Amino acid sequence: MLGICRGRRKFLAASLTVLVVPAITWIYLFAGSFEDGKPVSLSPLESQPHSPRYTASSQRERESLEVRMREVEEENRVLRKQLSLAQSRSPSHHRGNHSKTYSMEEGTGDSESLRAGIVAGNSSECGQQPAVEKCETIHVAIVCAGYNASRDVVTLVKSVLFHRRNPLHFHLIADAIAKQILATLFQTWMVPAVRIDFYDADELKSEVSWIPNKHYSGIYGLMKLVLTKTLPSNLERVIVLDTDITFATDIAELWAVFHKFKGQQVLGLVENQSDWYLGNLWKNHRPWPALGRGYNTGVILLLLDKLRKMKWEQMWRLTAERELMSMLSTSLADQDIFNAVIKQNPFLVYQLPCFWNVQLSDHTRSEQCYRDVSDLKVIHWNSPKKLRVKNKHVEFFRNLYLTFLEYDGNLLRRELFGCPSEADVNSENLQKQLSELDEDDLCYEFRRERFTVHRTHLYFLHYEYEPASDNTDVTLVAQLSMDRLQMLEAICKHWEGPISLALYLSDAEAQQFLRYAQGSEVLMSRHNVGYHIVYKEGQFYPVNLLRNVAMKHISTPYMFLSDIDFLPMYGLYEYLRKSVIQLDLANTKKALIVPAFETLRYRLSFPKSKAELLSMLDMGTLFTFRYHVWTKGHAPTNFAKWRTATTPYRVEWEADFEPYVVVRKDCPEYDRRFVGFGWNKVAHIMELDAQEYEFTVLPNAYMIHMPHAPSFDITKFRSNKQYRICLKTLKEEFQQDMSRHYGFAALKYLTAENNS
Repeated sequence: MLGICRGRRKFLAASLTVLVVPAITWIYLFAGSFEDGKPVSLSPLESQPHSPRYTASSQRERESLEVRMREVEEENRVLRKQLSLAQSRSPSHHRGNHSKTYSMEEGTGDSESLRAGIVAGNSSECGQQPAVEKCETIHVAIVCAGYNASRDVVTLVKSVLFHRRNPLHFHLIADAIAKQILATLFQTWMVPAVRIDFYDADELKSEVSWIPNKHYSGIYGLMKLVLTKTLPSNLERVIVLDTDITFATDIAELWAVFHKFKGQQVLGLVENQSDWYLGNLWKNHRPWPALGRGYNTGVILLLLDKLRKMKWEQMWRLTAERELMSMLSTSLADQDIFNAVIKQNPFLVYQLPCFWNVQLSDHTRSEQCYRDVSDLKVIHWNSPKKLRVKNKHVEFFRNLYLTFLEYDGNLLRRELFGCPSEADVNSENLQKQLSELDEDDLCYEFRRERFTVHRTHLYFLHYEYEPASDNTDVTLVAQLSMDRLQMLEAICKHWEGPISLALYLSDAEAQQFLRYAQGSEVLMSRHNVGYHIVYKEGQFYPVNLLRNVAMKHISTPYMFLSDIDFLPMYGLYEYLRKSVIQLDLANTKKALIVPAFETLRYRLSFPKSKAELLSMLDMGTLFTFRYHVWTKGHAPTNFAKWRTATTPYRVEWEADFEPYVVVRKDCPEYDRRFVGFGWNKVAHIMELDAQEYEFTVLPNAYMIHMPHAPSFDITKFRSNKQYRICLKTLKEEFQQDMSRHYGFAALKYLTAENNS
């Protein structure tokens, strides 16, 4: 487009030169023929030396002007020659760079004025589009349902945020699953100048459920039809996007196109880039009626106020009812109905240049709509094959998509210069808390981590589980980072019940995890595992935040608080459910202890019974957990008694006790001040004791810690003196907080610590 504009400008400048320069020259010569306001004759008679007005200087001036005039005429001759060459090349050049390369004759045969209007709507224009106001809010509507679509929305939003310079207001028509995921994501993302509103997609089902639809998007693929009714009545215009869209430019450029709408144009659409609506893809292929190739609804500009006045709701319903009489169902969801309406009312559409929706579908002709990939604005992965679709430039498109897929979303938390954000209570509270910290404090980074808001994507993979109706169900809760990923399959084999996992990953690592999980038969066969991504930020591993995230999102009445490097005994899930009933956990404050053991062998023949485990203990194949480095952590479990116990027995809290327990889901959260290595579980068990939980050891339960390389955090603890000093400081502050909160009963924790 810019190339065409520059060509036209050169053409115009040259034309002006040809016309204006000779005129100025003759005016100058003519003006020079006046002296004292009287005309001076330039006739040969008056130019003779004997003329009284003749002088040597005037003779030289005239000769100089005549020479200059001949030079100008020669320059004009060269310019005219260049212009004639440019004009002879112009038509083909214009066609080659025209933003629309498909034949404009297809499907437009209603009137010449309509055809001219559509062509005008797609032609490249030299004048810049009307500028979008600096702080004008751009409204974007997206229909999103389910776990996979929620992941796709994140990538779309990243691409929009990366390029944007304006405030954004996203209107998300979402089902309950997508709303839970995306509400948490945006709340923890805390992007300035971005507002999110949700609309219940399930409430809209009745509006479109009467339309049979064969498209893989299901009933949600029809909901763009009811946006005039769903979105706020005072919202005048909106950009509607599919979830499989990637932006390669500022969305404000697309928003500016609204200013080009004329007359009754209310829909901005790009022509469909396949032969689908031509009906020649296969024998007996019978598509819905459309204007020529039809239009793709992956990107729509909607003038909502005008659509409402036109009674859009009635218009599309009548059209759909009429066409369904013969078509029986839609094949491409809302797109079929939009096209049928446009076929009957072609004046409604403003045809967008095709670079606003480059469609990478099967049978696509998208390669004809651009000369260079740098011309593209929006890429649309509208094939079920998605990234595996065939296209000459698919590698470029795929790399662009992957760039945003793995892009660090934390970098998009940037303020818009000169555009004040709406007051956000969470953001204001965070700033207030951070401002109260002393940046000169040597433990400042530890304290700051407690208030860091980590972007969180709940249920990263499909999750489907209904807790047992007998109210005994137990969820295993754990947290992990990328270096413990190999433990997932083993845990799934040992624990058949529901699992809630919080994974601390970067954006790129989250995609590696996704590929790992999708390539695992074991993980893909399990739909009762909730994977919650907490995105990396800061220098510490926020272990207790991760535990809290995993705990918060369980659907069972009880939870087993474990760690990812432990394998539960076979059958532990069913054993715990029976213990919950036996020990009346529903009506008592109990924490059921699962005794912990460890092995130093990477390959272990896992004991299938308590008797077998005791035999391995005696042979030295297994040990009580951390007996050689941190005896106090599990000594109160009383392993000597456990060896012969046949019934549950109670133990008392002692300093530094940190067993793995089964509790009700309403138990207190972990304290976030403890990050990395040290005291993260100890503090939680202390809080349970302060709340008068009774610790009961289960006689026939066990778990075994599997060996692994030391974590980065334990290495820092061992090598960094300041780390240890800060941990000690945090412990003391926690104990003081306990004393203030629980009063006299909490003094024992200070005494126990001093005696230990």
